[in-house]
Amino acid sequence: MIESWRWFGPLDQITLSDIRQTGASGIVTALHEIPYGHVWPQETIAARKREIAGHNLHWNVVESLPIHEAIKKGEGDLEPLFANYRQSMANLAAEGIKLICYNFMPLLDWTRTDLKAPITTGGSCLRFNAHKMAAFEIHMLNRAGAEDDYPSEVCAAARSWFDQSTSADQEELLHAIMSGLPGAYDRYSVSSLNTALESYKGIDREQLRINYQRFLEAVVPTAEELGMAFCVHPDDPPRDILGLPRIVSNAEDIEWIMNAQQSPSNGLTLCAGSLGANPDNDVVAIARKFADKIRFTHLRNVKKDPDGSFEEAAHLDGDTDMVALMQVLLDEEARRQQQGSDFADIPMRPDHGHDLLTDIGGESHPGYPLVGRLRGLAELRGVARALSHG
Repeated sequence: MIESWRWFGPLDQITLSDIRQTGASGIVTALHEIPYGHVWPQETIAARKREIAGHNLHWNVVESLPIHEAIKKGEGDLEPLFANYRQSMANLAAEGIKLICYNFMPLLDWTRTDLKAPITTGGSCLRFNAHKMAAFEIHMLNRAGAEDDYPSEVCAAARSWFDQSTSADQEELLHAIMSGLPGAYDRYSVSSLNTALESYKGIDREQLRINYQRFLEAVVPTAEELGMAFCVHPDDPPRDILGLPRIVSNAEDIEWIMNAQQSPSNGLTLCAGSLGANPDNDVVAIARKFADKIRFTHLRNVKKDPDGSFEEAAHLDGDTDMVALMQVLLDEEARRQQQGSDFADIPMRPDHGHDLLTDIGGESHPGYPLVGRLRGLAELRGVARALSHG
């Protein structure tokens, strides 16, 4: 497997020199400074690629080439946005970058309520508290019908938290929920988020699927022509958020996506943590079922609570059997290599590490510290090496 590392470019306090010392060889990054819907110029791609290569690293995965919200909503004349997207794809392919990880989550990316939840051994982790998310939706956004999306005991805990919270607590919660959005753009306020939610009114699960299929039909044939592969990232968390449907949350969703455009260029990012946050998902079984569609993998682990809460675990210590999952991935990689398949080597990156040691008090992107991810990479490397020796 190709050991890789997510890097946020000039926005990242972790440098390429730092990453080189982790032992990773691949860089997973994007041009986060370019607004959604605009073309990524080839010269800008080439400059970023040269910067990475200057540290003996290789830009092997784009994460991500963002999808404009108008495409997700099916709003207006979308052909100019599709044309820009295809041009960005062509510019990436011209520079030899042919693997694109993306998601189709409305409005938000990954969502957490706590960025620095304490862990028992010291340090901190990302956490999703169901009652705090409920408090945000019910009492801060005042979203109609939000109470129906949570069990009564979670609603009661949400009421209690909100009644005891200060304005600073509420601002901290809003900040945490907005922190999953990549790039350098302004996050939503409560008011602007409500406005954005209103623009999704009437878009249910079926309509979002229609809009998603339209996107796939617009870009997958171009990906085939360019020798590129798309790999969709599962929803995080894998459940409806803010009353918005999420449609990449389980095996049934993934199967629908793979059938929507039956092509080697229509693939999957196997994110163990995102899928693992749904108690109904058997991550190892999902990986085995869709092994031939996996183009990229995020290896992380979560521990779940009965009320729907979860937190980032150490990479080998959560609810997913990471050793069994790694075996599925190594077996699939070996099969592809034996057959001489395209995209035979699967890039993997350690994801969402704990804040440990010198990470504590730092200003790395939430969930992306240096030491915590280095620990995860070392553990995963050890598992892969041991399994490779039988």
